[in-house]
Amino acid sequence: MLPSAAPARCLLLLLLAVAVAGAAFDLEEATVDSIRRAFADGELTSRGLWCNFRAPGIPAGWSPRAGQGKNPYVPSATPCASSSGSAIAAAANMVAVTIGTETDGSIMCPSSYNSVVGIKPTVGLTSRAGVIIISPRMDTVGTVSDAVHVLEAIVGYDPRDAEATRMALQYIPEDGYRQFLNIDGLRGKRLGILRKDFFRFPSGSVQQKVFDEHFNTISKMGAILVDNLEIPNMNIINDAVQSGERALMLAEFKLSLNSYLSELASSPVRSLSDIIDFNNKHPVEERMAEFGQSYLLQSEATDGIGPTEKKAIAKLNELCESGLEKIMRVNQLDAIVSPGASAHSLLAIGGYPAITVPAGYASNGVPFAICFGGLKGSEPRLIEIAYSFEQATKVRRPPTLQHSII
Repeated sequence: MLPSAAPARCLLLLLLAVAVAGAAFDLEEATVDSIRRAFADGELTSRGLWCNFRAPGIPAGWSPRAGQGKNPYVPSATPCASSSGSAIAAAANMVAVTIGTETDGSIMCPSSYNSVVGIKPTVGLTSRAGVIIISPRMDTVGTVSDAVHVLEAIVGYDPRDAEATRMALQYIPEDGYRQFLNIDGLRGKRLGILRKDFFRFPSGSVQQKVFDEHFNTISKMGAILVDNLEIPNMNIINDAVQSGERALMLAEFKLSLNSYLSELASSPVRSLSDIIDFNNKHPVEERMAEFGQSYLLQSEATDGIGPTEKKAIAKLNELCESGLEKIMRVNQLDAIVSPGASAHSLLAIGGYPAITVPAGYASNGVPFAICFGGLKGSEPRLIEIAYSFEQATKVRRPPTLQHSII
């Protein structure tokens, strides 16, 4: 857990790729500072290259500086998404507490594939100061393992991320989050099962059988299951181009990255344009021939939040209102239920929270999770639900580590 300042900061910032390896960081990442105050010792770990936003096709968990992170359960399987290093470290019992960030799936997916608990908080509940983010609308700093204790340590107002953290203050319970670690937390909760577009498993598969068993357990624990719910326009929500998510992310990434780089005390790069030039000058280390940097080039071509981006924001707001918010309101739900990270885009576009909990292991040994998601500020209810489920099922088992390849 945080034995000294340097390891924590350096490990969190391994996401920076080779280009900023020589940078001096004057601004301490806000989350590290919060955890240091709350815990006597600890350790954080790394994540994938540029939040998986340099180009399509780059393997999850790979960076030119640290190489390829591997799933500790099945090393040939994906560790999934850009915060995979955080989940790998927790799953392999290298650390008790890890931190990741999520724009769209980067906490939920590695938590699921590496069999650890992951909390994706409401956007703004935790500060993003000192973190490279893609989209201020969607990015959030979250926790994996010992999740609720860490969440309690890192929430709150930060003047360096003032607008988002000020708006989220209304969601923080007076006596913190540990009070919601309630073993009977499922009782009376209304949970909506998103069957269509989400629970698509072959008949007789391990996943189908396991989730049927879990739903029976959840019912026995006193929850009310509202089954066969459907989110309208999921085909659009899951298509980043149609929803407007991609257009907004490209513009916001350039703004956010340039702002981040401007805060460094010293750095060999000061802008997205500098990063692109660096990659071109170091094609071997950056595997440019294999992966390229198409997203970075598209982002560099943007010019702030203009008519295209404002149209995208309006479209995303409409999808949120007619989608998750409506289904929660009409069915009076406390949470929705989905497998693994399958609802990542649904929850990302509105900055909504989610908790993933280990649910089982496929026939090939790869872990999978159950996800409980809700509206902004619903962390107390989600914690009650997730904790009660975890204690009732106790699915997780440690990996049989193959040290020669981990």
